[in-house]
Amino acid sequence: MIRVLVVDDEELVRSGLRLILEAAGDIAIVGEARDGAEAVAAARRLRPEVVLMDVRMPGMDGLTAAARLLAVPDPPKLVMLTTFDLDEYVHEALRLGAVGFLLKDTPPRELAAAVRTVAGGQAMLSPSVTKRLLASYVDRAPSRAEAARKQLAALTGREEDVIRAVARGLSNAEIGRELRLTEATVKAHVSRVLAKLGLANRVQAAILVHDADLG
Repeated sequence: MIRVLVVDDEELVRSGLRLILEAAGDIAIVGEARDGAEAVAAARRLRPEVVLMDVRMPGMDGLTAAARLLAVPDPPKLVMLTTFDLDEYVHEALRLGAVGFLLKDTPPRELAAAVRTVAGGQAMLSPSVTKRLLASYVDRAPSRAEAARKQLAALTGREEDVIRAVARGLSNAEIGRELRLTEATVKAHVSRVLAKLGLANRVQAAILVHDADLG
């Protein structure tokens, strides 16, 4: 069973998420929280694999809670929840190390699939939604773009091809087909690129590419 903590200030939303996810059969809601402070305390106590957390909450908001949740060793996989498909707070949470975000009106089947994807170690980087958020909220000030380009200059030509494809939201299999590489080779390239750049996940890699205005 995938252990999930649901965080939202609206009881109706929490109840709805519980009903949807527990109906999937392989997901257990181990706890609920009404704000960021409760979320941090509950995560430490319950050790969920995945935390679904609202961005905008009274008291401690989702962004502050995200920073605290992701600063500990072996943190849970964090997915931000939002009513709006473009939210600057979600973008900042991705920078902190969240693995993606979901709209609150995500269809039930997709919601359960997203939790499984995240629990399995993959980032929620769908070309149709996440890439639009990244492109809309990345600050492309000259200093940031220049710093990002300098960081990417450490990559080989093939590694740059791979990270550009990651930024477009392609899976390892899709990157392999496009670059004529085996999926295992792509996986190795992605791991090496993340390590070389000091990045936690594919979402942060995509942000870096967008910062450099190369996406």
